[in-house]
Amino acid sequence: MILAINFKTYKQGKAVLKLAKAIESVNMNSIVGVQATDIKELSGKTRLKVYCQHVDYFLPGRETGFVLPEAVKKDGAVGTFINHSEHKLSFPALKKTIERCKHIGLKTLVFASSIEEAKKIEKFKPKYIAFEPPELVAGKISVSKAKPGLISKLNRQLKMKFLVGAGIHTKEDVKTALKLGASGVVLSSVITKSRNPKKKLRELLKVCCGHRKLQKL
Repeated sequence: MILAINFKTYKQGKAVLKLAKAIESVNMNSIVGVQATDIKELSGKTRLKVYCQHVDYFLPGRETGFVLPEAVKKDGAVGTFINHSEHKLSFPALKKTIERCKHIGLKTLVFASSIEEAKKIEKFKPKYIAFEPPELVAGKISVSKAKPGLISKLNRQLKMKFLVGAGIHTKEDVKTALKLGASGVVLSSVITKSRNPKKKLRELLKVCCGHRKLQKL
């Protein structure tokens, strides 16, 4: 199972490293999506797969205020999230960004809000697609419970592996997602806002019979 955890902007400073260390102690193969300012520290002090939460497709030069793929890679990122529902891109920008990342060897985990969008994104050949219905993001009802049919349909219509996210907070949610064809899950507040992230992550991973079955990425 592929496991990705989006830190969003819930934690700042030392709290980011503390959470990352907690996740690493349970499963060091986890992907963690963090702010650009946290990449260098996490890549140097953990064995996690550190992804930036977003990059822009511009080339080095006069591009004030943008985050370049080269910059995050030099700080130790192995990949980047793109097109999260909280940071959507146009399809032309999405294609350019994926191509730029491929060119420099940065992996891409691209979010899709619908099956139609996922099918379009698949043509750009990212490393991963993550399906998250935007109306369920940060909610208490998971995609596994609210829209299980969409996961099954996605499994039939996509050729590449995909992850699902949005509202996943129980091991039953994870189990259902995997049973319906997902290769992994994307988590966020269930871990980032937990008082005991280690305990919660272990609970969610019980469906995998232990973290040994989690994929090395």
